[in-house]
Amino acid sequence: MIPETYAQWHRCITIDCGLSLTPEFIAQRLAAMADPQSDDNLRFRRLYGDAHWQRVQRWFRLANEPRAALDAARSA
Repeated sequence: MIPETYAQWHRCITIDCGLSLTPEFIAQRLAAMADPQSDDNLRFRRLYGDAHWQRVQRWFRLANEPRAALDAARSA
């Protein structure tokens, strides 16, 4: 399943994949996603589309703001 909401994405990352959304992990992922022309990002965008690529970046930024993330998870 491809997550469509922040809550679904958060569950996918933390529960299904067992990853911790630490500030360090988030910073690494955002840095990796910063170059839209990198091979990894081109592959991601080809598989999931630009809109989802942008959503995932937004969700990582949101995960770095606990209060905003909690509000987003509740509204989903």
